[in-house]
Amino acid sequence: MDILKEWKMRQKQDYLKLGINTLKPNQLLFSNSKNGLLEPNVIRNWILHVQNKFGLKKITIHGLRHSNVTLLFEAGASIKEVQERLGHSDIKTTMDIYAHVTEKAKDEVAQKFANYMGF
Repeated sequence: MDILKEWKMRQKQDYLKLGINTLKPNQLLFSNSKNGLLEPNVIRNWILHVQNKFGLKKITIHGLRHSNVTLLFEAGASIKEVQERLGHSDIKTTMDIYAHVTEKAKDEVAQKFANYMGF
């Protein structure tokens, strides 16, 4: 988180020099030189560079998204919170895609309740 905070501060300084306002609530964390969306191949190349540099297992952007969702559920995030984070307009979409993850979360909730009740 410290690295991301430092990045956001640097981003504000760099874009201010270019006359670009980065104080909007929907400011992108990573953007192109005009403060717009990055092309997917740019992001993929960054990921490949980091994976190769540090000898990490190869994972796609979609795989990172899925890993993030899994970790959110394991951390206790609600399906509604995950839906909003992913930008799905319909909660059913989130539930359909991540049903296997939400099933695990349901099992854990049942176990938490059983532990609380002393079973």
